[in-house]
Parts: sequence; C-alpha cells; structure tokens
Amino acid sequence: MIRAGAQDAPRIAAFLDQHCDTSMFALTNLAQHGMDNDHPRALRCWLHQIGGDITAVLSITTEGMAMPQCPTFSVDEWVQAAQSTAGIPLIGIIGPATQARAFAAAAGLAHAPASLNQDEPFMALDLADLVLTVDHTRIIPLSGAPRQTVFDWMVAYQTEALGCALPEAQLRAEHSLAAYLAAGSHVVLVSGDTPLAMTGFNARLPGIVQIGGVYTPPDLRGRGHARRAVALHLAQARAAGVTRAVLFSASEAAARAYHAIGFRQTGDWTLCLFDGLQVVQHG
Repeated sequence: MIRAGAQDAPRIAAFLDQHCDTSMFALTNLAQHGMDNDHPRALRCWLHQIGGDITAVLSITTEGMAMPQCPTFSVDEWVQAAQSTAGIPLIGIIGPATQARAFAAAAGLAHAPASLNQDEPFMALDLADLVLTVDHTRIIPLSGAPRQTVFDWMVAYQTEALGCALPEAQLRAEHSLAAYLAAGSHVVLVSGDTPLAMTGFNARLPGIVQIGGVYTPPDLRGRGHARRAVALHLAQARAAGVTRAVLFSASEAAARAYHAIGFRQTGDWTLCLFDGLQVVQHG
C-alpha cells in the first residue's frame, strides 16, 4: 500500500462511497476533518491501486483508530498493509468483521489487551421500509432534556457498552455530551416530561445516517422505548431527505428491536478498543 496525500481525498471519498454503508465513520471524518492534520479524527490514508484505480483504503485517525475498507484483500495484502503502517500506535480497530480481524492478525494485534473486542450484527434499512407506530411518546432535542439525566446515561453507556472504567467514562461522557449538543445529533424520547431513552446519529452524510449512542436506563428496559426513539428519529431524518440508515447492534435484544422497525442484518461489524495504545507490528 502507498501513503495517500491530501490531493487523493476526492478519489478516496469516491471509493469509500462505493462502500458507504460500512464506511460511514471514515467518510464523515474525511468530510468534517480532512486529512493529515492534528484533529483527533482527521485521517491518514493508505491506498491499494490496480491500473490507477483505488481498490482498497486503510484509514487511521490522528488519535489512532484504524478503519479498513479493503474488501478484496488476500492474506499477503493484509501483511503489506501492516508493513505499510508499522510503528503506528492504535487505540482500536473498527470495521467489517472479516477485514478488521484480518488486519489485527497481520498487525500482530489479534490478542492485544482490549477493553472491548467483539463482533456485532451490522444492519441496514431503506427508510421507505421504516415501521413506525403511534403512541403517547415523542422525541425532543438532547438540549431540551435534563442535563444531569443525559450525562448519567452517557456515563452508563460508556461503562456498559464500551467497557470503560468510571473515571474515563465520565471524561468521555463530558466530551461526547458537548459534541452532541454542538452537532444537534441526538434526541431523547419522553412521555410528558419524563425522559425514557436516548438515540442519535454518530455519522451522517447526505442521504444516509448511522445510528449510535442508543441507551435506555435499566429500570425502563423491555418496554420498546429504544426502538420507538430510533424509529421517531429516523422518521424525522426521512422527512429531511435521508433515505437509508445503518447501525451495529450491541446485543440480541437490541437486534430484535431494530428488526421490529425494519432493519435487516447485512454482515458483521468488529468493535475493538484497545486497553492502552497498541503499536502495529511489521507483519
């Protein structure tokens, strides 16, 4: 693989767009933060080309999140990817499961210590097929919900879903809450004035959104609140012109809820967050 430069950004975006469902993080980071700068989510990219056409892109953010989009790679090509990025410290690897696992193996990180390392169902929905039911609940912007309540939920999400220790979870929740409020990306399901669940879009492009940050407190689970929150938020997005949604599901119960509103599994997604920085080996 060869290291890409900023002049390659349009070609990289065009290639990733061909695999848009599983490239939402990379595409959003590229659009919002660009390449080769000090923003934590800016991209550094390595390309594989055949006859001048890009056939694979390995993106690594400034902060060290690896995001492979190399759908046709052989074992030898994954070794080359590891050799091209050797010495780079990573905080994690996310992407289509077969690709993320192959890169981790080639990079000598298959058994690296991790706070979270799991494969989850990856699901997609054409919003024309969204199943939406009517009841007494509604969604409000995150800014309209009690700040302490949503902060506590976000801390719990970090500990439960991402395996963070409490001090780190609190710090991440503070940063995430500020980012969500600034972006207007998340909403809260309420009944009257009572908050029931939270959902949002962790990546968004014209025509497609990726759902993330879905959370219902334990005492309110099993009542369909998360499913209702996601459906209402997607209906709102559909009214604004969005036609497709994707997500990766953290549990079987969540997957059933997403199936109920029309999502169907299209693959598997690896979410690997290392316990401390891990350096790519030479392959």
